[in-house]
Amino acid sequence: MKALLKTSIIASALLALAACGGGKASTDESKKETKTFKISHVTQESHVWHKTAEKFGEELEALSDGRMNVEIFPASQLGLEKDMVQQLETGSLDFGFLTNAYMSTRQDSLNAWFMPFTFQSLKEAAAMRESDAAKQMLEELDSQGLVGMDFMFAGNRHVLLKDGAVQSPADLKSKKIRIIGSPAMQDFWEEVGAGPTAMPLPEVYTSLQTGVIDGIDIDLDALVTEKYYENAENLTLTNHMTFPTVIVMSKQVFDGLTEEDQKIVQEAMKNAVDWGIEEAIAREDKNLEELKKLGVNVQKLKDTPSFDSITKTITDKYKGKSEVIKSFLEEAKK
Repeated sequence: MKALLKTSIIASALLALAACGGGKASTDESKKETKTFKISHVTQESHVWHKTAEKFGEELEALSDGRMNVEIFPASQLGLEKDMVQQLETGSLDFGFLTNAYMSTRQDSLNAWFMPFTFQSLKEAAAMRESDAAKQMLEELDSQGLVGMDFMFAGNRHVLLKDGAVQSPADLKSKKIRIIGSPAMQDFWEEVGAGPTAMPLPEVYTSLQTGVIDGIDIDLDALVTEKYYENAENLTLTNHMTFPTVIVMSKQVFDGLTEEDQKIVQEAMKNAVDWGIEEAIAREDKNLEELKKLGVNVQKLKDTPSFDSITKTITDKYKGKSEVIKSFLEEAKK
């Protein structure tokens, strides 16, 4: 009887330990619950911003040991950018790759990226991502319920026209040029003497085709991926502005993550953007060669000084509006 009792006690103890161990395993499993983040942007799947979002998903999955991944909604599938921002504010959307043009209508300092003729190449522009002024721009987004993650680039801006090339502001006089609605872009094109026409990306192809607009302010990656060259074949390489996307995360979602997961998200995004910028720089040359093969007439702007007075007017105006813009331009000249 004593032996039987002893055996019973040992068995009970082992069961209890097993139960405790099972509880710990369940707790560990709950901590490893998977999370799928939603990302939205306005470009096509072949665009470098989409490829960067895909790279972010790869990095995130690797760093989180498969616990976190992404679902991407390209080409404005979740609505216009104003709709995306509302979704980000409420936490129904996790990440947005938002055009700096749209975001500059919500935050003055972001107009710094659109100061005319500041960067001669995409590489120069991308280097300013690490500037103190650029980091301050991202920090300011906190007041909108957004976490500023980083800046990614599509390329510098050029001019595509149905007829003629650009060698001075006179060549753009009264031309209806499609722009993305942005205070600095609007001011620049008005100062040039053109007729800036803001319209959503999905409307541009048909507007060029039907003659609603005479040309567009465009980066090479969007020009290739959206096939605008099919309706206008005269490209002037002006490098008059650069074109970032502001990568943001819903503050509500970010604050709901553990500190460890916040760091994983930030590291994954930095790795993705580092890769994306190198890809965007490489695409500048590839896209240009592709356009030439497609029969696009490509010329370079030779008389850049003819735009000097316009550039000064715009930069003086915006430096006076924002200390961040002033600081940004000072850093860019170093």
